[in-house]
Amino acid sequence: MIISKIITPELVDALREAQPLTWHGIHGVSHWRRVRESGLRLAKISGADTAVVEYFAFLHDIKRLNDGRDPRHGQRAADFARTIRTTLIYLDDVQFEQLAYACAEHTRGLTHTDITIGTCWDADRLDLARVDIIPDPKRLCTEAARDAEIRKWAIRRSRADLDAI
Repeated sequence: MIISKIITPELVDALREAQPLTWHGIHGVSHWRRVRESGLRLAKISGADTAVVEYFAFLHDIKRLNDGRDPRHGQRAADFARTIRTTLIYLDDVQFEQLAYACAEHTRGLTHTDITIGTCWDADRLDLARVDIIPDPKRLCTEAARDAEIRKWAIRRSRADLDAI
């Protein structure tokens, strides 16, 4: 499966091996694809680094141990990213630090002024409707994600994918 130049078959294979949860679960590949789609849509408006956004989408939940409360999973994802940095992740030092920080801190409910980190977090938050949580515009980082039409689109997308499973 090739999704883009960033998400290669080799990376997908490594993610399948590394993920402790079900591939098609609530924090699995369907969620990652929606986060990627939302992130790229936001990046067109925000100017975020699309390579970082794509890697974040597929890495941020890769080391979840369960589908409930798992506050350290973001840090474990960042640590995992470090192990595949030179073989499957192709980012410069600045980009990689954005990715690692975005993964490590994505569950804390923070906002961030770095447009790339904020876009990553917003893309993930825009998929909360899959677990019956409507994203609060006050907890979103970018103007693009706070746009009512984008939020409506993301909510519909999130719920539609659940209906298809």
